[in-house]
Amino acid sequence: MNIVEIINKKRVKEELTRNELEFAFNGYLNGNVCDYQMSSLLMAICINDMTDMEIFDLVDIFIKSGDVLDLSGIPGIKVDKHSTGGIGDKITLIIGPIVASCGVSVPKMSGRGLGYTGGTIDKLESIKGFRTSLDEDEFIKQVQDIGFAVTGQTSNLCPLDKVIYALRDVTGTVESIPLIASSIMSKKIAGGADKILIDIKCGVGATLQDLESALKLKDLMERIGDHYGKLTICEISDMNTPLGSNVGNSLEVIEAMDVLKGKKGSLTDLAIKISSEMVSASKEISFNEARREVLKVLENGLAYNKFLEFVKYQGGDINTLLVSEYKQEIKSNKDGIVKNINALNIGKLSCSLGAGRLNKEDSIDHTVGIILNKLVGDRVLVGDTLFTLYKKNNELVNLNLDDYYEIN
Repeated sequence: MNIVEIINKKRVKEELTRNELEFAFNGYLNGNVCDYQMSSLLMAICINDMTDMEIFDLVDIFIKSGDVLDLSGIPGIKVDKHSTGGIGDKITLIIGPIVASCGVSVPKMSGRGLGYTGGTIDKLESIKGFRTSLDEDEFIKQVQDIGFAVTGQTSNLCPLDKVIYALRDVTGTVESIPLIASSIMSKKIAGGADKILIDIKCGVGATLQDLESALKLKDLMERIGDHYGKLTICEISDMNTPLGSNVGNSLEVIEAMDVLKGKKGSLTDLAIKISSEMVSASKEISFNEARREVLKVLENGLAYNKFLEFVKYQGGDINTLLVSEYKQEIKSNKDGIVKNINALNIGKLSCSLGAGRLNKEDSIDHTVGIILNKLVGDRVLVGDTLFTLYKKNNELVNLNLDDYYEIN
């Protein structure tokens, strides 16, 4: 086989065989296919799409490039959750303790953030001592003991996906739906859970910005799950405005704890919905029955206590959570109602403060970020604080308010 012929075949919209996909992708992993050749193939896929058979084959190739976790030693149904990423998305820190408190095991492998969408691992590293790298035995034992664990993706779980994702990130091919689905589902299937819930973010602050693309991804990932005998439930949630009121690392851990302690709002509503879907699928009970269980563990404090147990088990001291002492309040210059908060621009601003990374090697400041003091639907007057910046130093940040808040 010849990699140039394979590239040309996809360029003219022909279906690639399993052998051709293996030759190209495994060849790239092994160093026999060059960056520029794989970049060309990825762009051809991005432009010309893939058939279901090509996608099923590619998922399988990704999975078989490394290890598959065996979670059979953990009793009962295991359910995993994944989000396609968004501004202020700390849902894992909320739903994990809730679902585990309902008696369902949640083995969760998470990643770091790149750009303005923070990663769950980064958020948890805001907590001094928290161990985000568990070996397989530690990971399984923790899920057996307390029902919930979070660890970074092991080095040999879908290693092919890692190198392909890194290349996609710098070649303008991140938004390819077949490649998004193959990346997510290969890791979820290799992760060993019985059932999978995918939270697909849609809006200006997400990879997918239109509902049509989100629905296409939802349908595709559910078909991949069905192909592998894994019940896969996909929820589509809004990412035109940030999720919740806190954006940053320590700040998002704090808000997750607030939700578990009873804070109300759209973030809580989404967490209840996702948790209920996970419990319903795992216990094979109705959504309403599952929702009653979820509300009960929130109201009686079991979910919050499970979060504290989870942090302590992984070596963290929750009392070490810090936010920056350098604050700047951004005040409204008009009266009116908040009509919209631009998620993308808030995310970019948070990243510029030091809460995100532009390159994988960049370090982040866990103490900085943004708190949105006014949310969509709130009435504001001139001089009211719209949002508060938590910064590295006292240097003033100059902003154009209209880039962040729409007030009419």
